[in-house]
Amino acid sequence: MPTDVLFLIVLLHLRFKLSMRDFAEFLLLCGLVFSHQAVQNWEVKLSPLLAVVLRQRWGSKTGHSRSADETSLKVGGRWQYLCRATDSNRNLFDVYLSTTQSRAAADAFFRSAVAVTVIILKMITTHKYAGYLRALEQVFGDGVEHHPSTFKNNHLEQDRREVNGRPRVMGGIKSPLSAVRFCRVHDEGRNFLRSATRRKQHAPAAQRRAIHVQRFAALRDMLAVA
Repeated sequence: MPTDVLFLIVLLHLRFKLSMRDFAEFLLLCGLVFSHQAVQNWEVKLSPLLAVVLRQRWGSKTGHSRSADETSLKVGGRWQYLCRATDSNRNLFDVYLSTTQSRAAADAFFRSAVAVTVIILKMITTHKYAGYLRALEQVFGDGVEHHPSTFKNNHLEQDRREVNGRPRVMGGIKSPLSAVRFCRVHDEGRNFLRSATRRKQHAPAAQRRAIHVQRFAALRDMLAVA
């Protein structure tokens, strides 16, 4: 399989709501013969590399505020909680999967999110779950301003619909490791491909198309280097 085609298949799988069998059947029309299992193997190998290079690109440019939220995902036939932390421009900081919604899980999530960046956190917005408040006090003490507001966190709650819709298309997620790996690189890649660099920023259609093509090429080059 040509390397550039392999990269394209992985990027399309991460970006669009198509199953692995859909990709195999669609590209069969282009003369490329491979199985749906091959797509999964390529995704397992390349997506962690892509997540790392994407994080290195924006990690030093983010601000000092965060939003945190969780959503439910069915993993291996059981419902689990996927916690996500983003900055004001929806750049992903970390994801954390837990079997329970508890203070211990929230504490582990915030400690994990702190570990991936050296930026000093000044403000964080969450919904009004009490476990978040106690975990923030435990991890940050009085060094961070906390805003427990469902309204201010609405953009993150709306954004999670993209993640929630993927397990059904993919035929389910079998293991926690697969869930964390896919959700992290899916958010990283989706945010990178957005034509707007800020929330509510308007971009003309021609500009959006040009940016989309340029960034797909940039992602391909990142994978080639990694």
